[in-house]
Amino acid sequence: MLTYRLGKVLAIGAVLVAACLVVPASAESKARIVRLSDVQGTVQIDRAVGLGFEKAFLNLPVIEASRLKTGADGRAEVEFEDGSALRIVPNSEIEFTRLALGDDGEKLNALQLNTGTAYLNVSAKKGDQFALNFGHESVTVGETAHFRVDLTPKADATLAVFKGKVRGTGPAGPFEVAEKHSATFDLANDDSFALAKNYEQERFDAWDRQQSEYHDRYAKSSTPDMSSPYGYGLSDLNYYGSYMNCPGYGFGWQPYLVDASWSPYQDGAWAWYPGFGYTWVSAYPWGWMPYRYGSWGFAQGCGWMWQPGYWNMWNPVPRLPNPPRRTLVPTPPNRGHQLVMVGRGLTVSPAQPPRRLAINPGSAGFGVPRGSVRHLDRVAREVDKGTRPVVVSTVSSAPGRTASTTGGGDTWHSGGRTGSSMGGSSPHVSSPHVSSPPAAPSRPH
Repeated sequence: MLTYRLGKVLAIGAVLVAACLVVPASAESKARIVRLSDVQGTVQIDRAVGLGFEKAFLNLPVIEASRLKTGADGRAEVEFEDGSALRIVPNSEIEFTRLALGDDGEKLNALQLNTGTAYLNVSAKKGDQFALNFGHESVTVGETAHFRVDLTPKADATLAVFKGKVRGTGPAGPFEVAEKHSATFDLANDDSFALAKNYEQERFDAWDRQQSEYHDRYAKSSTPDMSSPYGYGLSDLNYYGSYMNCPGYGFGWQPYLVDASWSPYQDGAWAWYPGFGYTWVSAYPWGWMPYRYGSWGFAQGCGWMWQPGYWNMWNPVPRLPNPPRRTLVPTPPNRGHQLVMVGRGLTVSPAQPPRRLAINPGSAGFGVPRGSVRHLDRVAREVDKGTRPVVVSTVSSAPGRTASTTGGGDTWHSGGRTGSSMGGSSPHVSSPHVSSPPAAPSRPH
């Protein structure tokens, strides 16, 4: 029987990572790593490792000089440490020209929008700076703000402010755009701008708003105090899992939909980055914070649990103190800069989510786009009762598509039967309605 307590052993390589994250006393530090938090459809990333653009995947780290671009059906989100988020829509390209720390620990962010449309939802603390550059213009935010910049093929741009205010400067001089106002820039001629006391709705405003509401709802749910200085990934922890106290082992977090065969490092990839080499990238949609801070451990009677902590370290490699026998502990490649897939590898959400989704026992949320299933905790309880997938109706994140729900609750099918969950009640299974879903696929070795 294992007798260790979770999180009591130092991480592999923690000393090296801690050294990389030290802020110099009189100079700017470049040690900033943020998260590619959502990937839908065709998205490519240049990881600044000399390989140019590659296929982008959920949970890839984003460092200074990285670039991100979307195809005709692509959308992506990048989440910063404080929970601020950047989103780009189809046919867009953005470059992270600056991800730095100032002398006093303030976060200094500069982004360059080359084409398309970007949404920025900023929750800046005192001293933090966000700059979004487009054409010859530069807008800066030092406080809470939510805005959109749209570059058109006609060489003009529109800045729309949904919340807060945005200041900027360009060849035509300084400007300020207030909440619910907009500015239009003529980038082809004299860079002149015109202010308006309103803004026009764009096609992807609803998607951006939906993603913001997801973060607001789940980041502020009943999460126990982890004393974490970071906000990125918190909403996914609350949506895809829950915290528990395991007798004899203490407090930890565990994803929904796990079984005895599941372990935290069976699906993902190794990605190489300059400065710290290969880092583990989890395939699970909640797989950011539990793989960057704290430690994983196996608790008898409870299974694998993540214990928060070690916030002053950024873990590039697995923290698995005393894993059970026959547990495959992944080790990084010895050479190369390519992505190296493990198990089922990394994932991309479809550009058009299916109206119904099969959720497999033991999947730990793999293949479930965030926010796509209402009351995932209730669905997980139903899945845990059997050995076959449960098919649920999904909530759309695509523009122009309505949610596929019944009476505000969830609808699912299990073993050829259909039922719905209303309020806090357990699902009621009624007469046969659809054909039985296929059996759950075997787990990878």
